[in-house]
Amino acid sequence: MLRIFKYFKPYLLLLILAIALLFVQADADLTLPDYMSDIVNVGIQQGGVQHAVPEAIRESTLKRAFLFLTEQEQKEVLANYQLVKPGTPEAQAVAQKYPAVLKEPVYILSNRSRSPQVVSTLEPTLGKALLLVFGIQRIQQNPQEAKKLMPKMAPMLANLPPNTDLFTLLAKMPFSQRRKISESLSQRFKAIGGEKALIQAATRAVKAEYEAIGMNTAKIQNRYILHKGGLMLLIALISAIATISVGYLAARIASGVGRDLRHMLFKKVMFFSGAEFDRFSTASLITRATNDITQVQNAIMPLVRLSFYAPIIGIGAIIHALDKSPSMWWTMALAVSLLLGIIGVVFSIIIPKFKLIQALIDKLNLILRENLTGMMVVRAFNRQQVESARFERANRQLTDLSRFVNRVFVVMMPTMMIILNGLMILILWVGAHEVAQSTMQVGDMMAFMQYAMQVVFAFLMLSMLFILLPRADVSANRVADVLATNISVTSPPKPRPFPENFEPSIGFSEVRFRYPNAEEDVLHDISTQIGAGQTIGIMGTTGSGKSTLVNLIPRFYDVTGGQITISGVDIREVALEELRAKIGYVPQRSNLFAGTVESNLRFANPNADEETMQRALEIAQAQFILEHPKGLKAEVAQGGVNFSGGQRQRLTIARALVKDAPIYIFDECFSALDYQTDARLRRALRKHLAGRTIIIVSQRVATIKDADKILVLDEGRLICEGTHKELMEGCEVYREIALSQLKQEALA
Repeated sequence: MLRIFKYFKPYLLLLILAIALLFVQADADLTLPDYMSDIVNVGIQQGGVQHAVPEAIRESTLKRAFLFLTEQEQKEVLANYQLVKPGTPEAQAVAQKYPAVLKEPVYILSNRSRSPQVVSTLEPTLGKALLLVFGIQRIQQNPQEAKKLMPKMAPMLANLPPNTDLFTLLAKMPFSQRRKISESLSQRFKAIGGEKALIQAATRAVKAEYEAIGMNTAKIQNRYILHKGGLMLLIALISAIATISVGYLAARIASGVGRDLRHMLFKKVMFFSGAEFDRFSTASLITRATNDITQVQNAIMPLVRLSFYAPIIGIGAIIHALDKSPSMWWTMALAVSLLLGIIGVVFSIIIPKFKLIQALIDKLNLILRENLTGMMVVRAFNRQQVESARFERANRQLTDLSRFVNRVFVVMMPTMMIILNGLMILILWVGAHEVAQSTMQVGDMMAFMQYAMQVVFAFLMLSMLFILLPRADVSANRVADVLATNISVTSPPKPRPFPENFEPSIGFSEVRFRYPNAEEDVLHDISTQIGAGQTIGIMGTTGSGKSTLVNLIPRFYDVTGGQITISGVDIREVALEELRAKIGYVPQRSNLFAGTVESNLRFANPNADEETMQRALEIAQAQFILEHPKGLKAEVAQGGVNFSGGQRQRLTIARALVKDAPIYIFDECFSALDYQTDARLRRALRKHLAGRTIIIVSQRVATIKDADKILVLDEGRLICEGTHKELMEGCEVYREIALSQLKQEALA
């Protein structure tokens, strides 16, 4: 995948925006368990009381709390509270919220002192004092709780007379002894969570004070739960919007990159020379342009969403979970280790299989394409069963390998779910013990469980990504191989133009050619001159290099050695567009495109008028189109299959003639024509293409015997050249071919 990341550049802004939204989504998802923990710990267990600093406290309760505070601490507390006495206007103003103010003095926390900074400063001292007051009050109500609440004071309290006021007794004690009681409480809470646990316990004393004042504690609890629940809904909404937005952006990026890759691959292939087509088969190029790019496109969307989100959520969840309960880190470490082990084993097995799958898809496409294009041959030789068996073998190989891969992946998900559920059970078991020992709150255990699930799901998401990435990586490399291919035939950096007085003369000077990776040359030291306006015939035995030689002229391949010149200029020094604009080429195999006859003829010259196209059809002996009811609007099926082989050949020739080029190359394109049509066509060409240089490759002597010069090739060498008469006298190979065809020519 790294090789195609450079094609993400046009979508960099969308990618950055998607990553930013993923951070928003992850932050929202990581915040939700904290709010759930607050609802359980504070909203339910603490009755909605958040702090150990009460917003209102009776004067009598505060005086009792002062028994355990130093003078300096007492001053700090009084500096932040305002005393409201019964019967005052202030009391009437707050009586509805604090009913007890109508009967006894109440201290109310000033507005400026309700800031988090002031509250956090007062909580450790005032909270501990209120917890002591609350504990002593409970002991007075039920002396049996003394052993549980204050075990060190239990022996002393047991010897006191009934109905003794403990606060009066404590007031008579030296402050140093009261301080020891306070320190013993701190030591007790230090073992089970320290200051945080002490403050949480003190909130119960604050709630009891609120009840004594007459405050609506149910309303306080409901308000807190609704507030936190509302924030959770808002955060969930933000997360949902971010998720939808990221999905939209990821889809835009994936579809855009897929579109661009298809366009660039098609454009690249359009500039391929014959050497590149020899390297990549047609079936492979089709697979790369369709299946491979689809695999890449399918992987990009989860890649954008999960490759950033999963690490963010995983790392964030680990940090939050350790903050909730550092002692339970080993539970997540165990689950993550198991997941990593499973993923590592699975992908060491699977990754090599993906390369085989793509190769088998190439093979399947090749067999299918061969059978569809060669259906008549298959039927003619009664090979339907053999070809069906051949296709079945390739299909079965692909099916078996795909099933193996899918079976391995199918095992992954239930295994991971077993690990996830096992982790939940382990957290509940360990967490229950910690809750029982008061070292952990229920809400924190629930939040830890949520964070543990987020960690495991982060690895599940990464595993899903790993399922897609190996195959997409193979496909991406196959696409990148095509895009990174250096095209062997290109225009020179500084092209040289043809002379203004262009002459369609062609020169071959010691031309040699060897196909890529071949062991020996196909053409050997061919030297000849073709004058402007001459008609040249090329003949030779099968495989002698005739088509290869003419394919060098429009630079479908580049010569290995020597040079080819047109109008005195080396064709490698001329821009490809200018070179091919001078050549009208008719290939050995006729190729027509789906559409109409007119659209096919305009392929050579988009600006050709109707008269030019009709004249080209007449020269090419394609009168059947002019006689057709639709004329130039006659439909052409894919590949021209609605025409006969000879009709396709004539339409292909007409298309080249529409170009009106100074040089024409006819590569075995008369083979599908009968002798009479061939003769009429040649006469028409001589008449209408006077002054053009014409090269005709043919096995028929009749087709080329009237040429100004005939080149005879044998095993890649130019063995003879001259007119028909000269070659009949001096070239054994040509004479043998000619004599074998004389009877047919006479009949023609």
